[in-house]
Amino acid sequence: MDLQATSPIPPAALPVAAFRDHLRLSSGFADGVSEDALLEQYLRAALDCVEGRVSRALFLRDYTLRLTCWRDNYAQVLPRAPVVAVSALTLRDRSGAQTLVPADRYILQADGARPRIVAAGAALPAIPSRGAVEIAFSAGFGPAWPDIPADLRQAVLLLAAQYYEHRDTGGAQDMDFGIRALLERWRDIRMGGRA
Repeated sequence: MDLQATSPIPPAALPVAAFRDHLRLSSGFADGVSEDALLEQYLRAALDCVEGRVSRALFLRDYTLRLTCWRDNYAQVLPRAPVVAVSALTLRDRSGAQTLVPADRYILQADGARPRIVAAGAALPAIPSRGAVEIAFSAGFGPAWPDIPADLRQAVLLLAAQYYEHRDTGGAQDMDFGIRALLERWRDIRMGGRA
């Protein structure tokens, strides 16, 4: 499984000003924005960590999932939620030739926690031998910072602050308890191989 974000979070969408306020950094100086690139770096690292921990895309963006086999011939769970749309499902043979699968061959079940595509018929299309399937989809709560649930926004700010505060010592040993507590209700508990 190979998951790639194909549209990055635009710098203007990042809450640099809110993070600056959260850190209580000085303002009003001529070089008041000189640390913005550093703050953006910590915000992006915190966003990546939170998204990985809860298997959810916070900002709405596009992804491509590449698989060499289906986990289940009838359905395939998508690794990021909430999924807004599946834009394409493409089969590739070993030589790289592409075949676009018609949208009426699969259905998106946009369950908030475990989105998946399911076969519209008896099974999902067969993946060519030594080939792959690429699923292009969009996932996220929205394009702007306020679209993200408040507890996840707070976790991002706290984690980015933790990174910022420990920047000279190589980082903290572990994610603070408060951050883990904010993320706990969003974690997807998976039991067994097919759960």
